[in-house]
Amino acid sequence: MTTTPATLMVVDDDLEIRELLADYLGRHGYHMLTADGADSLYQQLAKQTPDLLIVDVMMPGDDGFTICRELRKTSDIPIVMLTASADDTDRVLGLELGADDYIAKPFNPRELLARIKAVLRRARPAATVATAQEARWVRFGDWQLDRMTRELIDQEGIRTALSGADFQLLQVFLERPATVITRDDLYALTRGREAPPLDRSIDVHVCRLRQRLGEDAQHSQLIRTVRGAGYVLTAMVEPAS
Repeated sequence: MTTTPATLMVVDDDLEIRELLADYLGRHGYHMLTADGADSLYQQLAKQTPDLLIVDVMMPGDDGFTICRELRKTSDIPIVMLTASADDTDRVLGLELGADDYIAKPFNPRELLARIKAVLRRARPAATVATAQEARWVRFGDWQLDRMTRELIDQEGIRTALSGADFQLLQVFLERPATVITRDDLYALTRGREAPPLDRSIDVHVCRLRQRLGEDAQHSQLIRTVRGAGYVLTAMVEPAS
């Protein structure tokens, strides 16, 4: 079954930012629209509704806060806000006005991509994700997992048995692809209790799982570290036959 790509709109008065994001996100399979400010945004929304907006805070005319406030009167379209300010007050205000996420410039485009995927999943859970969670075999990246036998299967069909702890941690990531998961949440989800203060055992556990997947902490592509936030599984998760 073919999934229709999500439509994203970048709202920013900076042409370079609009073009950079449209190109980068377009190469990752999204249909892209752009607007140079509130007027252009409102005109385009009258014709079609994107699946998600990426809105800069500091713009002439209606700024990002005003746009968010106005849209929330009539729409629940997901909004990710961009800002050049590192002030927590701006971040809190944006979230209070109804933004779904918030990222400060300069940002890593890959982190923005991960956040967009996470917001879209929360707003419009994909049927394939639900199906994958119920399937015995699930595919992610170059790997498959057999949930019944708790074995990892590589591209050559070689099976590797996982310990109960490794299997449980991998399950947490597979159930939340493209979602940044904090260390505390990983600890609670895998061990059923809150993490002790300053406990870093979950980092060791993630490192061990990465090794199982043939990666290391410095060059991990499947389970990436989001500095100051936690970890994210970057691969698409789908049922495997």
